[in-house]
Amino acid sequence: MRLYFILIFMVFNCAFGQQTEYVNFTTAQAHIAFGDLIEKEVEGEITYQFEILKNTDSVYIDAKNFKTISYVLDNRFSGSDYDGNHLILRRNFKAGSHHSVVISFKVQPKKAMYFIDWEYLEGNKQVWTQGQGKYTSNWLPSFDDMNEKVVFDLSISFCKDYQVVANGNLINKEVSDGFATWYYDMQKPMSSYLLAIAIGKYSKNQEVSKSNKPLEMYYYPEDSLKFEPTYRYTKQMFDFLEDEIGVAYPWQNYKQIPVKDFLYAGMENTSTTLFSDAFVVDSIGFVDKNYVNVNAHELAHQWFGDLVTETSGTHHWLQEGFATYYALLAERNVFGDDYYFGRLYEYAQELLAQDQAGESTSLLNPKSSSVTFYKKGAWVLYMLREQVGDDAFKVAVKNYLLKYQFKNVETKNFIDEVEQASGNDLGLFVENYLINTEFFKDELIKQSETILNNLRNKNDIFSCKSASINQISFAKWDLLYGSMSDFVRIDYFKRLMKDSLIDKTNLFRGILNSKDFKIRQLVAQALTKIPITLQAEYETLLADDSYSTIETALFNLWVNFPRKRNFYLNKTKDVQGFNDKNIRQLWLTLALVTEDYETENKSKYFDELTSYTGSNYGFETQQNAFQYLRQIQACNALCHKNLEQATKHHNWRFSKFAKTLLKAE
Repeated sequence: MRLYFILIFMVFNCAFGQQTEYVNFTTAQAHIAFGDLIEKEVEGEITYQFEILKNTDSVYIDAKNFKTISYVLDNRFSGSDYDGNHLILRRNFKAGSHHSVVISFKVQPKKAMYFIDWEYLEGNKQVWTQGQGKYTSNWLPSFDDMNEKVVFDLSISFCKDYQVVANGNLINKEVSDGFATWYYDMQKPMSSYLLAIAIGKYSKNQEVSKSNKPLEMYYYPEDSLKFEPTYRYTKQMFDFLEDEIGVAYPWQNYKQIPVKDFLYAGMENTSTTLFSDAFVVDSIGFVDKNYVNVNAHELAHQWFGDLVTETSGTHHWLQEGFATYYALLAERNVFGDDYYFGRLYEYAQELLAQDQAGESTSLLNPKSSSVTFYKKGAWVLYMLREQVGDDAFKVAVKNYLLKYQFKNVETKNFIDEVEQASGNDLGLFVENYLINTEFFKDELIKQSETILNNLRNKNDIFSCKSASINQISFAKWDLLYGSMSDFVRIDYFKRLMKDSLIDKTNLFRGILNSKDFKIRQLVAQALTKIPITLQAEYETLLADDSYSTIETALFNLWVNFPRKRNFYLNKTKDVQGFNDKNIRQLWLTLALVTEDYETENKSKYFDELTSYTGSNYGFETQQNAFQYLRQIQACNALCHKNLEQATKHHNWRFSKFAKTLLKAE
């Protein structure tokens, strides 16, 4: 293990031992303003203070594709030496000297800052940033090297009718002539990729943690009824993580802001998490698609990723594995042990499926997949805690965070702390679990099977033989299985489905007469061909408090019982579903292809469905509309124009979808 880490360290120094050896940037005060928002014009000024560590003849700041950029160094020397990627300060810098540079710039960022809906009269107009994987240097002269940590203070000028949110604490707001300037203060250093700005029409609610930290939660004014289910358990998880980690939340406050067409589920910018507004849900939507796990994951990153930051991609698991593991612990505190172990089991199945596909890699391979960094990283921490014990593990994590706070870390730094706290030599553990994929797989199979058996054995029903199970009145499903966790009940249902001795009709009838909405949902999905004897019971699914269930049930009933299509459409006419309008768009499609249904409104329904292909809607909504219109071969000129525009969308998954759809035409 020691030799391995020495080699990793040598590779790291050769590849990345660049400017941070010669100069240390300490503080930055930036002012950001905007020009034409349709043209994505950004301008501003940023002042850096820095110290020279070793003699050097130049210092650079990353800045990609800026329209104009220049500097004044130490109030004396001006210049604009710029190569399209770096602003270069050329002077005879001496070790131990301190300097200040003021940089003025204009830029139209091609990525990392996104301008949403400004070309439309209507729409959810926003500006938001995403630095990780995109580089903040596309909109602000900064540092692509995450090892350069700076205390950033941002001030942003924008129309006063909008809310502007950024890292740190809002210390002042000045309003003049229709514009406002928001002043945000940071007190501790962070990597540039964690800088964030979010601008939009927002309202805000605030809670205070047990440790007296402000928890600011933003939402669209029209979504006031969605606030509680969206942010459910936020304070509980924040308080839990502070206690579990043993290190106080390191920033002045914690803010969460939903944004339209976000690139990912969420992003843990320092003190300022941005997340996809697809997770903004009402109380019904919460059942199927909620923000709880993403909420916990991004919050855990405030320690693991923001407080201590990887030196390079080789150690990416120190961020994603830790955030995944601690998010599970937070959810365990909310949902219980069975949920926690059930999720661990599901992660194991993903990892084993990845291995079966021949895609398993070392946890220390910088080119590993997200499944490896996230799920394998979480499993390694689970196994490590099992090996060294709770007390040693928690002491090690606390010491690791305190020792390296506001610094960059490698895997060796964490392992050293665990060895010291536990008294164990972890060389073999590192070799077996972090490096040796075959050993990890074998151990994962054993551990996950143990978890599954333990979950199953918690209830005596699993000791029953099929013959005796078949005699059970499944009308009493709630009484028999209602106290089990979701994972256990679903697992049991799947086992029954595979059992040839079980009377499936009796099973389905019992479940459909129960109130177990999770299992009812599985029945909705399993019964694509609905027996006439179960029609009445299956129809009750249309009234379930689950948008996923209603969507599935509506389609299956429409297919199976043509004579009642009008009845099913009338019953679900006013249901919208999730933010992507999943039920409404299915309803419109079925209404259009049902020959005798409201023929006088066909044109109106077609126009509505087509309108959802417009980019003033979120890309999830657009994607649904494109798929439905293609299925009924009704993508007209407007739909096709919107599809071509979608190929240029900033979300690469959506643009790829649009390109694939165009090629298929």
